[in-house]
Amino acid sequence: MKIATFNINNINRRLPNLLAWMRAAKPDVVALQELKASDGEFPAGAIEKAGYGAVWRGQKTWNGVAILARNAEPVLTRDRLPGDRDDHEARYIEAAVRGIIVTSIYLPNGNPQPGPKFDYKLDWFARLKRHAKTFIKQDLPVVLAGDYNVAPTAIDIYPTRSWDKDALIQPKSRAAFASLVTQGWCDAVRELHPDKRIYTFWDYKRNRWPRDAGLRLDHLLLSPALVSRLAKAGVDNKVRGEDGASDHAPAWIVLR
Repeated sequence: MKIATFNINNINRRLPNLLAWMRAAKPDVVALQELKASDGEFPAGAIEKAGYGAVWRGQKTWNGVAILARNAEPVLTRDRLPGDRDDHEARYIEAAVRGIIVTSIYLPNGNPQPGPKFDYKLDWFARLKRHAKTFIKQDLPVVLAGDYNVAPTAIDIYPTRSWDKDALIQPKSRAAFASLVTQGWCDAVRELHPDKRIYTFWDYKRNRWPRDAGLRLDHLLLSPALVSRLAKAGVDNKVRGEDGASDHAPAWIVLR
């Protein structure tokens, strides 16, 4: 079972890129972020024609998350992160697919920091941690997939000082990610590639893709019930180099 996470950065604009990648990679489940489309603008017909069922929660202009399943219909279990009734941003969705709960997470960027946007990021992280703990307690098979907007360690960003003030690599951001993982989650890509510089995001500015000046922001965390099934993990980074590409590339895992 192949599960991927992909910040598509505008699903309608990048739809040809998405469909071409799905035809080539054949993921069984895809968690998408940054749809940048309202619910009615989601290209459900094109996704269905490609052989995928879908659940989604859109938002005009930015945000938006979805879960696609090949030759299956995802069973929606939640379309928002609990813990704040006043938070209406479309950043979280979860669904059951073939006996596994899969999320699509679009964690807040947090810039500029310090400030209210960074506070919102940390609060969102705390809410995610509380919700994730319920999965651990119930020993459920879960993949927390998504764009966490955190490069967890120094090896997850190219050698540079230019991002030192950015919310993506702040000690508090990294500590929040580490605290989530220590509940019992397995960072699948890092588990199988402990020392390799692997990136999932290359900013459009400053020639960062040709220079391979990237960050690993997109993660798939496995609950203890799934760790023994982890067979492969990687990033389809060539997708980032295509015409009209998102600034992210799909990260993926294969479960036995």
